[in-house]
Amino acid sequence: MTKTDRAVVLAAGRGTRMRELTNDVPKPMIEVRGKPVLQHIVQGLRDAGVRKFLIIVGYHAEAVRNFFEDGRRHNIAIEYATQAVRDGTGRVVNLARNFTGESPFVLSYGDILISPVNYKRIVDLPDHMEAVITVTRAEDVSKGEKPKPGEPTSPWYNAGLYAFRPSIFEFIAKLEPSPRGEYELTDAIRALAQSGKKVQALELTGEWADVRDPEILAKLNQL
Repeated sequence: MTKTDRAVVLAAGRGTRMRELTNDVPKPMIEVRGKPVLQHIVQGLRDAGVRKFLIIVGYHAEAVRNFFEDGRRHNIAIEYATQAVRDGTGRVVNLARNFTGESPFVLSYGDILISPVNYKRIVDLPDHMEAVITVTRAEDVSKGEKPKPGEPTSPWYNAGLYAFRPSIFEFIAKLEPSPRGEYELTDAIRALAQSGKKVQALELTGEWADVRDPEILAKLNQL
């Protein structure tokens, strides 16, 4: 096992479905159960042993920077990178190239709420694996990442938490735009697997939520 102490968190999005809730903050800074979603993620990773963070910001970046600052009061070190152009999850991960160096790293979307035990599972990257993708069982596949036309549907969907070795950047560099005009991280992962490198799917346990609209937010805050 390789234990990783670095994490990259994607926190650049507005979240238009949140309507007026994101007028002044990016979606990852919306509060669930008394603290921002992003704080749940950062603390979960910190408690699993991650000490170095790169938070990728964009929309209302100052809300994230002012809250977390350099990370010292959370006993971690935080750096920031800015996503200037919103052209997909593949290109945005490339902003982490210098931060990760030759080290493996965890990648998390900044708007997911999961049971903290899962962070302890993702920081341990098996030595023969190049990547780990977390999945969750879909009750409603429209909630997750949709299959491409002609691809089979699946009871699983991408849960937005990964572990990678630096080899992922080779495949990100070769990405072509998808039919919707974006550079997709999932296409880079597919190419990584097709090259013969080993990719593992890890089913998350316990709670998982994509905090994507006011209705889900209300449900989470009622629990």
